Amino acid sequence: MKKYHLAENIIEKSDVEALISWLKTNPRLTKNSLTVEFEKRWAKWVGTKYAVFCNSGSSANLLMAYSLLESGRLENNKVIVPSVGWVTTIAPFMQFGFEPIMCGADKLTFGLDLKQLEELFKKHHPAVVMIVQVLGVPGDMDKLLSLKRKYNFLLLEDACAALGAEYGKKKLGSFGDMSSFSFYFGHQLSTIEGGMINTDDEDFYHLLLMLRSHGWGKDLPKSVRKHLLKINRVDNFHEPFTFFVPGFNLRSTDLNAFLGLRMMEKADEIVARRNINHITYMRNIKNVTFQLGASKGSICSISFGALAKDESHRKRIVKVLDKHQIETRLFSAGNLGLHPFWIRDHGEFHHPVSDAIHYQGFFLPNNESMMIQDVEYICNIVNSIQ
Repeated sequence: MKKYHLAENIIEKSDVEALISWLKTNPRLTKNSLTVEFEKRWAKWVGTKYAVFCNSGSSANLLMAYSLLESGRLENNKVIVPSVGWVTTIAPFMQFGFEPIMCGADKLTFGLDLKQLEELFKKHHPAVVMIVQVLGVPGDMDKLLSLKRKYNFLLLEDACAALGAEYGKKKLGSFGDMSSFSFYFGHQLSTIEGGMINTDDEDFYHLLLMLRSHGWGKDLPKSVRKHLLKINRVDNFHEPFTFFVPGFNLRSTDLNAFLGLRMMEKADEIVARRNINHITYMRNIKNVTFQLGASKGSICSISFGALAKDESHRKRIVKVLDKHQIETRLFSAGNLGLHPFWIRDHGEFHHPVSDAIHYQGFFLPNNESMMIQDVEYICNIVNSIQ
């Protein structure tokens, strides 16, 4: 019986062999020219001016959150966070002393409930909204951007699981003031570990470059670095080890960037395969509900997310899937507002859709190794479970 895994290793034998050949040339392995090349190619592919490579998608979220504090552009420390996402979508705001305000999930896309979002704006007037493009299924970006214009907030876009997905003619991750991506195993593209931040904002870009690398200015354009040295009265001798902001060390390496550049060569093909698989699920699966992307959206999911009729139905589905060696798991992390890290400081958060995702949600495999017949087989299994 064929085993269906939620994730397969996207780093192929040919990638490993190419990496071995490159390593034999005794290259510099830490951050160097390949990192810069990968950043430029990734920014162009996503459709933004700038990209900053770091060591994980979680670190990308951390850097985005801290750069807001350093930017001086916050009207207050209130931030809207999603109930459906990942813990490190929210954790940086808690760690840096923001006031996080949780928003429920949309009944169609499972992203932010935009109706509730506007209600929260009228009540709290937050300066920042953090969204998740859940599993690579696009939210209604036209409506969200309309709210952005109306309430003038900074938008952070967690696209960690949405590599290659689109809304209209734009890739997800090109809508926010900053956006994050993850290249972890199981995502659409992988650099073993790795993350990226995309932005069109030059000031945020310069801040991110410094914050990623201890807070120093060595990665900045020469003119920007020269200006900082001048206004801070730093002489040439001290320049290489002067720190302008209180930074971190969240850099990735040229080894990871080498793999990233290999990923770029097959990115479009992988996106197309995952999109076809997801559409096949949508056309064939029954007896469950599932995410519907916004009308302008093009889906590129890491897994197919669905909701059983109730908890007992999910248990029956999981049992049968296990019997047929079809891997499954709960839907992402469910409702993050029902996890101890959130309850400790804020109490339980309940929302009808978020709670349904928590108690009824599950994943089905979608990866580039699967063909239409594989998806149809899995759908037939799920459809047989009442």
